[in-house]
Amino acid sequence: MSRDRDFTTLGRALSAPARSVFLNLLMDGTVRPAGELARAAGVSASTASEHLGVLVDSGVVVCRPRGRRRYYALAGAEVATALEALGALADAAPVTGYRRSRQAEHLAEARFCYDHLAGRLGVALADAWVRAGWLSGRDTFAPTDAGVAGLGEIGVDVDGALQARRATTRACPDWTERRPHLAGALGAAVGKRFLDAGWVTRRPSGRGLDVTEAGHAVVRGVWGIDFSDATRSSG
Repeated sequence: MSRDRDFTTLGRALSAPARSVFLNLLMDGTVRPAGELARAAGVSASTASEHLGVLVDSGVVVCRPRGRRRYYALAGAEVATALEALGALADAAPVTGYRRSRQAEHLAEARFCYDHLAGRLGVALADAWVRAGWLSGRDTFAPTDAGVAGLGEIGVDVDGALQARRATTRACPDWTERRPHLAGALGAAVGKRFLDAGWVTRRPSGRGLDVTEAGHAVVRGVWGIDFSDATRSSG
């Protein structure tokens, strides 16, 4: 079998603006109903169904029926990783109006890349952990003994990450920051801890995250990371 890859089917699957909207929303690992995706893309339910069928057939998206409703999600973490990497090559979607401009700012500030933290928050954390000696290297972000201990102290399920059947750590290219953030099982464990502890909260729409006051206190007090007051939540 040839080691070359045929990108044409995948390219066709990605070649519609509505599908781009769907994938951007699903890249945070959420499962969303078809109606929500249709409204976000500004298309009818029947048109959304056709577009989603193309994405499902290509293997990029999976459909999860619940009763009479259909819900959609990315096919897996590897799909989110591939899309995040493609984002570094793709043009930025045009932003019109104050609301969409604010959504874009929040997306760049903090977001989930499937199940791990991305944006300025994710990159800043990875940089801080390298400086602190918690992670070694830039290609794999391998955890050190100090990192295992330190992340464990703030409640990250490090043992679970180390025993997971996926790569423990991976450097994931961040399309907004053009630098890597932490992915893999440990990245997912960090993301879960931040969400469970209320250090970040999902925004009502889109896939951006708010860093709460408690979250700012943690990242500032433990790792010396500070963000602009303009993007701070009152959570």
